[in-house]
Amino acid sequence: MPQINLLPWREERRAERKKEFLVALLLVALLAAFALIVVDQVINGEINYQNRRNTYLQQNIAELDAEVAEIRDLQRKRTELLDRMRVIQELQGNRPVIVRIMDQLVRTVPDGVFYTSLKSGEGKITVEGVAESNNRVSSLMRRMEGSDWLENPNLDAVRAAPDFGDQATTFNLSVSVQLPTQEGDL
Repeated sequence: MPQINLLPWREERRAERKKEFLVALLLVALLAAFALIVVDQVINGEINYQNRRNTYLQQNIAELDAEVAEIRDLQRKRTELLDRMRVIQELQGNRPVIVRIMDQLVRTVPDGVFYTSLKSGEGKITVEGVAESNNRVSSLMRRMEGSDWLENPNLDAVRAAPDFGDQATTFNLSVSVQLPTQEGDL
């Protein structure tokens, strides 16, 4: 006899498929969660790696900034030292000039003239002194004009000096300093 299945097989089949679908859905959800966790770990690892690199670069930049600051300080000190050396060289170079000028001042003094004060500044020398007569002052000015180192004597004031004699005078004289044009003149 033929067997007839009167059981609701379609409903069982539907229940089985629903069960398989839920299992598959659960597996897909677990795989998605696992993939999400793996991707999150990879991204966090990359972020941590980049943060370490950034920290390393910031440390090196800080060290380089300190070195740059030190180099700038050394350059500033170098320029200061070069300026000092230049001033010292100028002073060393002017030493013979000052000696020559003083020598010329002494050589141009005629008899009967005495210096009481010498002041130097801005390429000029101001001389105060006492002379036995006005002729002696004129002789002093002529000698200064004939000097290689002194030029343009200018008599600023002449006054009688009764303390030193009948014809004695005090005078104020300014003279320009002429520096030599060649090294051989020193």
